Amino acid sequence: MGAVVSLVCGVVFGAGLALAGMTNPAKVLAFLDVLGAWDPSLAFVMGGAVAVSAAGYAVARRAGGPWLGGSFAIPTRRDLDASLLGGAALCGVGWCLVGLCPGPALANLGRGSVENLVFVASMLVGILLYRVVTREKGQVAVAVEPAALRFGPDARRDR
Repeated sequence: MGAVVSLVCGVVFGAGLALAGMTNPAKVLAFLDVLGAWDPSLAFVMGGAVAVSAAGYAVARRAGGPWLGGSFAIPTRRDLDASLLGGAALCGVGWCLVGLCPGPALANLGRGSVENLVFVASMLVGILLYRVVTREKGQVAVAVEPAALRFGPDARRDR
């Protein structure tokens, strides 16, 4: 059941990206061209995404746990370190050079564009390298039980 729900969510997400123009690299690059022919329309897409995400967090807070079982996997670290900043910079550079971020790149796989395939392959290599490096450093991901979730003012306290 969980796989079916995940597939449906992925299809809806991909359709939303396509409808919003996020799968069109030219539109994304026009949004990023703030000193040239800037197209601000994707700012509204991002604003809508933030609103939907906020509503999702509100529902999750009240639900107490995932509807399909298991536990929430929410990051607990609040600090900024070199790996976070470096990863964000790499993602931003890739986004600016190609006009796609990971979600739209995956949604574009069906188009068969060589540039998109190279981008996705590079992204997968980066993910694998990250896993190798963090495994060597002994870092592990931790699942968070629903009761341990904190929202609001006390979300900033160290855990």
